Amino acid sequence: MAALSAWFWNERFWLPHNVTWADLADPAPGVEYPKAGHLFSALPLALVIFTVRILFERFIASTCARSLHIQSGVGRRAQPNAVLEKVFTSITQNPDSRHLTGLSKQLDWEVRKVQRWFRHRRNQDKPSTHTKFCESMWRFTFYLCIFTYGFQFLWQCPWMWDTRHCWYGYPYQVMTPGLYHYYVTELAFYWSLMFSQFTDIKRKDFLIMFIHHLATVSLISFSYVNNMARVGSLVMCVHDASDFLLEAAKLANYAKYQRLCDFLFIVFSVSFFITRLVIFPIWILNSTMFESWAIVGPYPSWWLFNSLLLVLQVLHIIWSYLIARIAIKAVLRGKTLFVSSPSGMREGDPVFLSVFVQ
Repeated sequence: MAALSAWFWNERFWLPHNVTWADLADPAPGVEYPKAGHLFSALPLALVIFTVRILFERFIASTCARSLHIQSGVGRRAQPNAVLEKVFTSITQNPDSRHLTGLSKQLDWEVRKVQRWFRHRRNQDKPSTHTKFCESMWRFTFYLCIFTYGFQFLWQCPWMWDTRHCWYGYPYQVMTPGLYHYYVTELAFYWSLMFSQFTDIKRKDFLIMFIHHLATVSLISFSYVNNMARVGSLVMCVHDASDFLLEAAKLANYAKYQRLCDFLFIVFSVSFFITRLVIFPIWILNSTMFESWAIVGPYPSWWLFNSLLLVLQVLHIIWSYLIARIAIKAVLRGKTLFVSSPSGMREGDPVFLSVFVQ
């Protein structure tokens, strides 16, 4: 185990040349550097956030949903049928014509009646509009609060105005309480999202979102451990800038305020394009790739960190293209920007969400 730990925490991978873990282990009095152990505090905080979410959705978001006449019930339920239920749970949820014909003969039902049963049964497992509204309201509230906190914190930081301060004195950069709280809260939130996936209604994008949350947790943890927290805080703030707008648009969609929904979608799209296609590459990637090279120099974890950010930028380009294409098609067809999902997407969600990952 000691050999494995020594291999994983190899100084020549994590730290610049001529820097060791021992150099960071004993800072001056009143000075604190990031340590991997600090990240464990995110786990109990994640449970707190998860608990707050349950209470928020039950007593606040649910009340708001009812005031907007969003009912909590699901649609028409399928009548109990042991034969069809066994097929649904163990064979297929979308039977083809051969299965439909066989079941029709077995039950002495019309084919359309069998089709209707499977449609109603599939709808039973989908979250109601009320449930999705409450979930989006929680995310909107958190994203807005964390973005506001992060922006106010960074407004007072020198690296907000001159990104070279992300690298001056690296890696001997003090972890301030404000930066620590920002990082741990973001990390705890994504841990809580991973927890909640196992208690929420299972959805088609379960695996995709689980991988997304795991990748986010890994990136936040990675940047904290090797003290790239300053530039990491900029990355988080840039991504948080459009997330709450997305959730606001979903809330308007669920409440059937279509014009407000379309307006918020446009604002979200503009914000997304500016933050992900302009600010992120020009402001952040320029700093992580070129300013850091000039001030600190490259080393193995530096290459990995920048490779991950470049992959993220490629995803930004793909998502922006898909969002723009959907919006343009909707406008040309004279339709609203939020429409019912085609097959393979989550019904009732904005159509572009099938391709959008934070």
